[in-house]
Amino acid sequence: MYSKAKYRKDYKTPDFTATDISLDFQLDPNHTVVTATTQFQRLNAESTELRLDGHSFQFAAIKLNGEDFTAYKQDSEGLTLDLSEQSADKFELEIVTNLVPATNTSLQGLYQSGEGICTQCEAEGFRQITYALDRPDVLARYQVKITADKTKYPFLLSNGNRIASGELEDGRHWVEWQDPFPKPSYLFALVAGDFDLLQDSFTTKSGRQVALELYVDRGNLNRADWAMQSLKKAMKWDEDRFDLEYDLDIYMIVAVDFFNMGAMENKGLNVFNSKFVLADPQTATDADYLAIESMIGHEYFHNWTGNRVTCRDWFQLSLKEGLTVFRDQEFSSDTGSRAVNRINNVKILRSAQFAEDASPMAHPIRPEKVLEMNNFYTVTVYEKGAEVIRMMHTLLGEKAFQAGMKLYISENDGKAATCDDFISAMARASGVDLELFARWYKQSGTPELTVSDHYDEKAHRYQLIVSQMTPPTADQMDKANLHIPLKIALYDQSGMPFMLLNNGEVVNDVLNVTQTDQIFEFQDIKSRPVPALLCDFSAPVKLDYDYSTEQLIILLKHAQNEFVRWDAMQMLFAQELRRNLSLYQQGQPLEFSPEILTALGYVLANYQQNIELTTLILTLPKETEFAEDFKIIDPEGIFVVRDFMQRTIAENLKDALFEVYNQIHLETYRIAAEDIALRGLRNACLQYLAFTETGNTLVNKHYLYANNMTDSLAALTAATKAQLACRDNLLRDFEEKWQHDGLVMDKWFSLQATRPDSNVLELVQQLMNHPSFNFNNPNRLRALVGSFVNQNPRAFHAIDGSGYRFLTDILLKLNESNPQVAARLIEPLIRLGRYDGQRQPLMKRALERLNDVENLSKDLFEKIEKALNS
Repeated sequence: MYSKAKYRKDYKTPDFTATDISLDFQLDPNHTVVTATTQFQRLNAESTELRLDGHSFQFAAIKLNGEDFTAYKQDSEGLTLDLSEQSADKFELEIVTNLVPATNTSLQGLYQSGEGICTQCEAEGFRQITYALDRPDVLARYQVKITADKTKYPFLLSNGNRIASGELEDGRHWVEWQDPFPKPSYLFALVAGDFDLLQDSFTTKSGRQVALELYVDRGNLNRADWAMQSLKKAMKWDEDRFDLEYDLDIYMIVAVDFFNMGAMENKGLNVFNSKFVLADPQTATDADYLAIESMIGHEYFHNWTGNRVTCRDWFQLSLKEGLTVFRDQEFSSDTGSRAVNRINNVKILRSAQFAEDASPMAHPIRPEKVLEMNNFYTVTVYEKGAEVIRMMHTLLGEKAFQAGMKLYISENDGKAATCDDFISAMARASGVDLELFARWYKQSGTPELTVSDHYDEKAHRYQLIVSQMTPPTADQMDKANLHIPLKIALYDQSGMPFMLLNNGEVVNDVLNVTQTDQIFEFQDIKSRPVPALLCDFSAPVKLDYDYSTEQLIILLKHAQNEFVRWDAMQMLFAQELRRNLSLYQQGQPLEFSPEILTALGYVLANYQQNIELTTLILTLPKETEFAEDFKIIDPEGIFVVRDFMQRTIAENLKDALFEVYNQIHLETYRIAAEDIALRGLRNACLQYLAFTETGNTLVNKHYLYANNMTDSLAALTAATKAQLACRDNLLRDFEEKWQHDGLVMDKWFSLQATRPDSNVLELVQQLMNHPSFNFNNPNRLRALVGSFVNQNPRAFHAIDGSGYRFLTDILLKLNESNPQVAARLIEPLIRLGRYDGQRQPLMKRALERLNDVENLSKDLFEKIEKALNS
C-alpha cells in the first residue's frame, strides 16, 4: 500500500534550492488564498525536472518568470515541473493555492484553532500550504504579507521582524514580516487572531534590547506571567552556560488550544500548546509550573540548536531534539534540583523509552528508514538522544564539551548539519576518540550490563566483572559493542566510601565499558564493599547485579549520590513486586518484607535532610513502571500486587506518615523550591493515608481547605485511587467549578480514565459526550482516551478485549480527522508481543481490523504493519 519508504543511505543534495520566498496570505477560515513567489536556483546543471511537495489544498495557478506555465504533472503528493525549456539557472515561480483552515482537522499546515488561525509545519506541514521544496536542507529568506479582517484578526504574526502594515477600506488590514535568517520551510509560522498580549523586554549580554511578546486567548492574561518569567530565565541561562545570545529584535510566543504536540520552535514566533503556557495557582499544579518552565526553555534553546543550525534531513532529527532536550534538562537542573530532575528523566527512560526499544517501533536515535516522519518524534529520538549527549558530556567534561559546542555552532551556523558533524566537532575540540561511541547513533535497543564481583580478603583487592550485550530488536538483529560510561562508587558496611585506587593512584569513577567482557580492579579495599553502580544513571542501560536486600538498604541510607539512594529503593520495590507477583500467580497469600518497611520508616523519619528525595523514595512506582521488569506483562497481577504494597505501607507506617503530614503547613501558595518540596511530601503522605481507616475524613478535609490546584488535585487523586466514599462528591464539585476551562478539565478527565473501578471503560465512553470534551482537541483526547489506554493498564488490557475494541473505534475515527494523534494513541496496542496467549490474539484482531481500512493513513499503516510482522 505504502511502499515509498525513505532511507538515510539514499540522501542526495537537492538539484534545486529556494533562496527567497515571498508569501501572500488573503486569510479567511473558509477560503484562504496563498500566493507563493519563490526564487529558485539550479544546483545540478544536468537537472531539468523540479519536484515540488504539496497536497491537501486546491491548486489554482502557476507562473514561471511571470508567464503562465503548463509543463507540469500533478499527483496526490506533489507537482513535477519540466524545465527542459528553461535554460537559466535562476528563475521565479509563482504558485496560487486555495485553503480551508476551518476544515483542516489534521492540525498540520494552516488550520483553525478556536477563533484563530495558525500553522504547524514540522515535519512536513508546509506542503499543505503550497507546492514547495519541503525539506530541511533548503534554507530560504522569507517575506510574508498577511491580510485579514481586522475585527476578527487584529493580530497578524509571522517570523522575523514587522516591516510594514496598513488598513484597507473593507475592514481588513495587513501586516508584512521579514525574517533576515534563511530557514527551512518547517520553521515557517503564521498566527492570526484576537489575543491578550503580555509585553516585556530582555537586554542581551551585548546590550541589545529584545521585545518579548506573549499572546494568549482573551481572558487568560493573568495566567501568562510564569511563562514570561521562564522565557527571561532561559535567555539569561543560555548566555551564562552556553554563551549563546538571541539574534532577532523580537521574540514572540502564542498559546493555542488545538495543537498536536507540546510546542514549536518556529524562528522568532513559537507556537505553543496552551497547556505549556497558562498557569496560576488555582488552575496549575507545581508540576505544571515546572513543565512550562522546561518547555519554554526547550523551544527557546532551539534558536541555536535547531534554527540557526538545522538538520540536513529528517533522519538527523535527534541532532536538534536530543541536543535541545539535554540543554533543557541542564536548564532545569541548574535552576532547580539536579537530583530530582535526573530521577524524573530516568523514570521516563525506563518506563517509556525502554518499552519503545522492546516494541515493533524500535529504532536508533538516528533512524535508517522512515515511512511517515511524524512517527519518529519519539522518546528514543528525544530522551535517549539526550542521554547520548549526556554520555558525551560525561566522557569529555564540561570544559571540553563547551569547546565542542562552540566549534559545532561556528562551523554550521546557517547550515543544515548532521549528527556526524556534531560528533566530529566534539572529538576535534576535546581530542577524545568518539568513533566507537558514535555507534549509539545507529544502534537501537537497550543495552544490558551484567555485573558480578570478586573480593580477595587477603590482598584487599576488589574486582568488578562487567559484561555488555544488546538484545536483538524488531529493526536490527545483530548488535555491536558500545562505549558505555559506567559511573561507580564503593561503600563499606557502615556506608563510608572507599577511595578508588589502582597501582597506588586514584582512578576515575567513570569506567569505560567498551568490550563484551571486562574486569576492573581496585586495591587497598579493607573490607568487602557494597558497589553503587550506574551512579546518576550514567548510561541508558539495564543493570543486572545480584544485590541483596541488606546491600540496597545500605545504599538507600548512606550513598552520597542521590540517584543511587532513590534507585536502591526502586530495586527494593521491584524485588517485592516480583516475589509477590509469583505468589499471586500461584494463588498464595501475599507478604511484605519487614526490612523494607523499616527502611521506609527510616527515610520518613529523616525527611528534613532532603525533602524532595524523600518524596521520590516514598513514591511507589506506577504499574507501567513495574511492567518494564517483565518480558511478558501481567496487568491484572501487577495491579493487585501494587495495590497490596500500597495498602501495606500505608497501614504499617500510618503514624509516621500522619506525623509528617501534620508537621507541614503552608499558609500561602508560592512557586518556590522549598514550598514545592514540602507540598510534594505532604501530598505523597496523603496518597498513602487515603488507604487507612481515617483516609476518607482526611482527604475530604484536604480538598476543602486546599487553596491551590496542587493540593486540590492531590486530594482528588487520593480519593479516586483509594475509591473513598467522598470521591464522587469531590469530583462533582471540581467539575462544577471548572467545566468552563478545558485545560483544568483535562486533569478531571484523566482522573476519571484512571479509576480502578471495574466499570471504568463504560464511564470513559459516557464522558466522550461530556460538554467539556471535544474529540477534535488533542489535549482532551490525550486526557481521556490517552490516560485510559496508557495509564490504566488493567482496564485497557481487560481479558475480554473491550479496551482494544474501544481504542480501535477511536482510531478508525481519528484516521479520517487527525492521523498524527491516532499514531500516538495506538502505541499500547502495537506492543502485543509483551502480553500472554489470551490477550495477544485479541490485540492482533484489533490491528487487523484497522489494517483492513481502505484509506488507512501512513501514520497508522507504518505502525500496524510493523506490529503485525513482528
